[in-house]
Amino acid sequence: MTDAIFEILIDGACPLCQREAAALRRLDRGRGRVRIVDLTDEDVDLTAYGITFEEAMGRIHGRCADGRVVTGVEVFRRAYGAVGFGWILAPTAWPGLRPMFDALYRWFARNRMRLTGRGATCETTCRPPAQGQSTPSTGARGE
Repeated sequence: MTDAIFEILIDGACPLCQREAAALRRLDRGRGRVRIVDLTDEDVDLTAYGITFEEAMGRIHGRCADGRVVTGVEVFRRAYGAVGFGWILAPTAWPGLRPMFDALYRWFARNRMRLTGRGATCETTCRPPAQGQSTPSTGARGE
């Protein structure tokens, strides 16, 4: 395993995202292999990731050390792999199981606002994108 940083964009107002981020920080043990970025922070420039605020809120995104942006369950596989616990999520990448886990995550992503008690959308609980951040997506993605 390398010491490269894997960045994860999280919704800092989401209780599940907060717990996941806290778990990854504990597992990282200060080694700096995972960097958690709160996409609701006004200082975060999502254009650096090639995504809009709406895309970032729609599903989890991560950025590899080489700058490639990944989404969905792949973010969790890479994050846990970076902190030495990739074996936990290895089955989610197996050919027979991957489509099921990807579908489950897509369902969760569509429903996470309601599941976390924040309503059907983030219109009243999320920060609006800063000027210039609502740009067309250009980055490559992997699920």
